[in-house]
Amino acid sequence: MAFHLLERDRDGAREIAEALRVAIDTVKRCRRCNTFSETPLCSICESPRRDASLLCIVETPADLESVENASVYQGMYFVLMGHLSPLDGIGPDDLGFDRLDKLLNSESVQEVIVATNLTVEGEATAEYLHQLLEHKNIKATRLARGVPVGGELEYMDQGTLTQAFEGRRAL
Repeated sequence: MAFHLLERDRDGAREIAEALRVAIDTVKRCRRCNTFSETPLCSICESPRRDASLLCIVETPADLESVENASVYQGMYFVLMGHLSPLDGIGPDDLGFDRLDKLLNSESVQEVIVATNLTVEGEATAEYLHQLLEHKNIKATRLARGVPVGGELEYMDQGTLTQAFEGRRAL
């Protein structure tokens, strides 16, 4: 992309650079859910139509957008802005766990849906969240895992098949 812009579209490159400068100056974090926002509260946190008793915890704003685009969830969110990764020097103090704990103590959340990625780091983050939540009177759930829609069993890896069998449900 950089080569194309430099070779054939320098005006487009200037527009992108200006848009990035404006974003860096104006985009902050929502004071409630921690996602990117140009206002103190993002549009999701401001919405009276959202179910405040449900809280979905995701790693990134991109994860939040993916869930929103699926149009299957109408609760609130909390964005950690990453995942635990000791090898990269990212521990609990580097993520939004303190803000999350304050939010859980100040709001009437009845269920937390842990929607971290299915990576080693995502699983470690989910386990840390489980430990944070186990002493609170809040139901904690994890997104289901297994065979994707349209997937064929012969092409599934062993881990996916194992999780699909362990998480099976009645017809």
